[in-house]
Amino acid sequence: MNHLSALDCAVFFLYFVIVSAYGYYVYRSKKQKKTDTKDYFLAEGSLTWWAIGASIIASNISAEHFIGMSGSGFAMGLAIASYEWMAAATLIIVAVFFLPIYLKNKIYTMPQFLSTRYNNTVSTLMAVFWLLVYVFVNLTSIFFLGAIAIETITGIPFSTCIIFLAIFSALITLGGMKVIGYTDVIQVFVLVIGGLITCYMALKLVSEKLNVDTVLGALPMLRTEAADHFHMIFSKGDKFYNELPGVAVLVGGLWINNLNYWGCNQYIVQRALGADLKTGRSGLIFAAFLKLLIPVIVVIPGIAAFVLYQRGYFQAEMLDSSGVLKPDHAYPVLMNLLPIGVKGMAFAALTAAIVASLAGKSNSIATIFTLDIYKKYINPTASETRMVAVGRWSVVIASIIAIIVAPALRSFDQVYQFIQEYVGFISPGVFAIFLLGFFWKRTTSRAALCAALLTIPLSIFFKFLPSISQGLIDDIPFLNRMSWVFVTIIVVMVLITLTDPKGKNNPQGLEIDKTMFKVTPAFMVASVIIVGIMAALYTVFW
Repeated sequence: MNHLSALDCAVFFLYFVIVSAYGYYVYRSKKQKKTDTKDYFLAEGSLTWWAIGASIIASNISAEHFIGMSGSGFAMGLAIASYEWMAAATLIIVAVFFLPIYLKNKIYTMPQFLSTRYNNTVSTLMAVFWLLVYVFVNLTSIFFLGAIAIETITGIPFSTCIIFLAIFSALITLGGMKVIGYTDVIQVFVLVIGGLITCYMALKLVSEKLNVDTVLGALPMLRTEAADHFHMIFSKGDKFYNELPGVAVLVGGLWINNLNYWGCNQYIVQRALGADLKTGRSGLIFAAFLKLLIPVIVVIPGIAAFVLYQRGYFQAEMLDSSGVLKPDHAYPVLMNLLPIGVKGMAFAALTAAIVASLAGKSNSIATIFTLDIYKKYINPTASETRMVAVGRWSVVIASIIAIIVAPALRSFDQVYQFIQEYVGFISPGVFAIFLLGFFWKRTTSRAALCAALLTIPLSIFFKFLPSISQGLIDDIPFLNRMSWVFVTIIVVMVLITLTDPKGKNNPQGLEIDKTMFKVTPAFMVASVIIVGIMAALYTVFW
């Protein structure tokens, strides 16, 4: 039955009180006499390495993982974990090569980097792109999946769930990055513990239903019962090849996706921009270790739900009102089977993930709009106090827009894949602009502007090329499509730069020297451990 018992409600209420009270304590104890934009948006110098790492993961992990990725685990299996395990390696690259450039040049927003490296036209165009994606794809999908999950678990109407999430996340967001960063530590602790409990209970249910002696014995049983769900690489012809096209997850488009997301993404990088290099790098490597855990928390329960469904359990619960199988129902269905009290903890973990991610993305929307749109074009003389107020209002307006749009996502089968594909429309162009901007001094503003204008049209062209060719060309998996678009844009940028008289030097100038990229022995050891774990996982589940 879809409801929370009195004990479940008490557990959840305790979580709510702790997070809210701690957030208020952080806000009061670290509040300055006059809050400025650096303090509000970046918490400059206030976040420790563990707070940075936890906040990055809390901002990243949300309903799209608990619900969407678990649903993909139900549908396609462990292969969806590539997004998480490859992300761990990506965070190492970002820590070594990207973060030093941002900190050395005192970059606070991604559009600011583009303005410093290129010009205001490129910066503003990309700021508008980011705002549209953050509001209409990221924020909208989190509200939708979060509300669906809470509705499924508690029976509370969808619209009420969305309003609750908006209010809870606003309480955290309006306190600024300090409140977000430190409350995220609690949020991550709750979501990891609650997620592990849910995974354990899912395996326990499998062991009971399939007559396995121990809970750990359920793991090999999953692999036996769902052998096709334990492959990391899909061969061409597999029904999920278009979602994860073979070795492209190791050497192709997934790198573009991840490097853009983790290295050129405001609501991820923002956590480290207010720290010194050592603290920022430590935070990123801590986040990389946490990423290795995520598939255990969300993908394994999805596979467990698939095995149980195949054995005839909760047949009705996995269907929507039209009788269509919905993989994204897997995690909420499992949560409804948890014992009283444990369900409250798991529900708190899910809510923690949703609220933390909403808060992180809302803060980044406010940062970009306030510093890169409002300050530049609407009110250049705005005071620090005025800009903080505008940032808070932009959080409210963005949330209202996302809430209105969210119900439109009901038509998608796996919302996680929807997010990846449509964010991928701008990822190749963004990453190309940043990559050449970082490491090729000659790259011109004209080349960057062309890349920004081409990325969406090229993505649309390659998406519909199979239809245009009338069957002469097979459907192009979106990760491969991202690779094609990225290579095309790199070639265009290089040609434009080489034929541009202004390409002989870098007129804007970024401060870059090789000593910035040196790492400590401890960082190197941690990186080797992470890469070694990844290599072992891919070897076992190839």
